[in-house]
Amino acid sequence: MTSIIYILGWVLIVEGLFMGIPALTAVAYQESEGFSYFIMMLICLLLGGIITRKRPGRVNFYAKSGLVCTTFGWLLMSLMGCIPFLMTKEIPSFVDAFFETVSGFTTTGASILRNVEALSHTSNMWRCVTHWIGGMGVLVFILAVLPMVSGTNMQLMKAESPGPSVGKLVPKARTTAQLLYAFYIVLTLLEFVLLLCGKMSIFDALCTSFATAGTGGFGIYNNSCGGYSPYVQWVITIFMLLFGVNFNVYYLIFLKRFREAGRCEEMRWYFCLIGGAIVLIMINAYNHAISFEANLRTVAFQIASVTTSTGFSTADFNLWPSFSRGLLMLMMFGGACAGSTGGGTKVSRVVIMIKSMASYIGSFLHPRAVKRVKFEGKEVDSDTIRAICIYYVCFAFIYVISFMLITLENKDLTSSFTAVLATFNNIGPGLNEAGPASNYAGFSSLSKVVMCFDMIAGRLEIFPVLLLFHPRLWHELHLEAVRNRKNRNYTLS
Repeated sequence: MTSIIYILGWVLIVEGLFMGIPALTAVAYQESEGFSYFIMMLICLLLGGIITRKRPGRVNFYAKSGLVCTTFGWLLMSLMGCIPFLMTKEIPSFVDAFFETVSGFTTTGASILRNVEALSHTSNMWRCVTHWIGGMGVLVFILAVLPMVSGTNMQLMKAESPGPSVGKLVPKARTTAQLLYAFYIVLTLLEFVLLLCGKMSIFDALCTSFATAGTGGFGIYNNSCGGYSPYVQWVITIFMLLFGVNFNVYYLIFLKRFREAGRCEEMRWYFCLIGGAIVLIMINAYNHAISFEANLRTVAFQIASVTTSTGFSTADFNLWPSFSRGLLMLMMFGGACAGSTGGGTKVSRVVIMIKSMASYIGSFLHPRAVKRVKFEGKEVDSDTIRAICIYYVCFAFIYVISFMLITLENKDLTSSFTAVLATFNNIGPGLNEAGPASNYAGFSSLSKVVMCFDMIAGRLEIFPVLLLFHPRLWHELHLEAVRNRKNRNYTLS
């Protein structure tokens, strides 16, 4: 427990440092809202400094402690991050402010704001900064900057990073975290520069780059990205797709192992699914009132947005034909690649499940044949397949319960169904009342709390959150704390 509390102290310090960005924005635009962010920055730094003043002897994390620390870290970030919205009274309701902040950190992009343009530049900047923090993960950031990690701290990265499995790029977990953030920062800066070349203001380019990098999708205008030029929309589309690629591919490119990067099976499936969806929707929802380029840009933008869980929009796909909307829902479910900043259940899981089903069905035809499931050129072991199956069972279980709770509002089934789908997969916009031309303000407080749970569970891949409800967890953590205390007393004596 001591190690968990120590890391939570650093979570507060990191959040406090990032709150300096909206505080500086307030200075640039001479907005009084910056005072609230400055106060919260000091509070976070002070509390974090007190907690981390005494470093525990060993800061090592195993599976259960890494999962618990990750969940508590995200809850703590969201609770502290929503307070400035309450202090500025721009979002006066705690539930609404918490929903907005959770949506930001989990890179969901679902908003309760009816008029986002009424927000100050300061608060809009904070909303987009939460995306950037949550995209790669604050614990990965801590691993990257703190000289305290050892091999067992890879559990922190595994708990926070999306996908069925997370491995080291290099032998040390800290160096792996540094490389991930290096690629993350470089891609963010590259998009920022390209957006500036499209004659965007520095503020707009920063907010858009932060939201795209984290695949979050908080727009700073009521029409999201609909008012931007075609050039800007294409840049955002390309970078949404790039941030949905497994960052291991960028490491291979960095090492100039281009053939190995090109052979990444998940990435090929990812782009093939996106390309196929674009072609099908282009055929089904082609608008003859605009040019081919405009049709392609609009469809590609929406597909990239929902597949990577970014949530930006340039058109109201609520008005598209049923087939196109259904295909979008399927793309929401599959999501981006493992090891990216994108959401969804991940392409790798979908592909492995399809191959596993094919192998199982084939065993009925040839019972004595040994069927092996291969992915990325390697055999997938039974433990991985079992973990993926359990993941989908848990996903379905939580989805059904969340859906039934939200239907208590008596909204139409499409709104309720897609609201859960969009928040659980960290997409943002759903259909009907949860569609891109609307928001989540009309949902009840109960529904918003349920969707906050779904957003955190979806971002952390379910298991870290479910572990908190296991009755044995707290007993084992207590025993572990007692053992550590005895060992420390023995060492001192």
